[in-house]
Amino acid sequence: MNNFTKFIEAVKGNALFALEFLGVMFAIFLIAFIAEKIILKKAGSKEKVLSTRKIAVVGMFSAIAGVLMSVEVPLPGLIPDFYKFEIGDLPGIICGFAYGPIAGVLVEMFKVFIKVLIFRPTSTAFVGELANFVIGCSLVLPATIVYWCKKTKKGAVAACITGGLCMCIVGSLLNGLYLLPTFVRMFFGGDLETLISIGSATNPMIKNIPTFVIFAALPMNLLKSIAVGILAMLLYKPLRPFMKESQPFKKKKKESEE
Repeated sequence: MNNFTKFIEAVKGNALFALEFLGVMFAIFLIAFIAEKIILKKAGSKEKVLSTRKIAVVGMFSAIAGVLMSVEVPLPGLIPDFYKFEIGDLPGIICGFAYGPIAGVLVEMFKVFIKVLIFRPTSTAFVGELANFVIGCSLVLPATIVYWCKKTKKGAVAACITGGLCMCIVGSLLNGLYLLPTFVRMFFGGDLETLISIGSATNPMIKNIPTFVIFAALPMNLLKSIAVGILAMLLYKPLRPFMKESQPFKKKKKESEE
């Protein structure tokens, strides 16, 4: 059975959750669209949201993101094994810096489909993929909006810090209120103690869902946001000439990062 067939079977077996996933994707895309339109309007720009070149680069970076998302590294002894470290959000934040919030969100969106269709089918009935998409967008979308409002080196630093804080907050709330309870219901028959026992085997301080979030989900998201932020700061400037066909809007002064 190939990955596409497995994908279809997974969708059929979890149709309601798959629809919820698509609804969340649409809502986040709409937020990105509105934010970018407001930014461009304030700047007096009439540039298209996505040009042919932008679409091509978004596709390329989505493929890279799908590969990076598939390269997951467990952190044994620190965090339960089903939380794995990866830097699949890096292409999204770089693309967002170059082309705006919509491009960043599209990379986050497409990378999920590329990962499950080409590299590795879902093993969590899309629970893990939903978590990755929403938490990734909570980093990429705020960071991109902040950077586009102030396109300087200081703005880029502020963007990465803002995105990292949002990622930690959204990731914690999402894990505690929705993802972990959903995971328990779908895979452990509602038996929370099974999940807690997995967590406490790695970290004895994990005793319930709040401590699971504090000692597992939060540290992982903090580590990812720091790694992605640092790499984005290092890589964006060298990649920028290749990515930018034109400025999204003209500035009277030369941008300090150029």
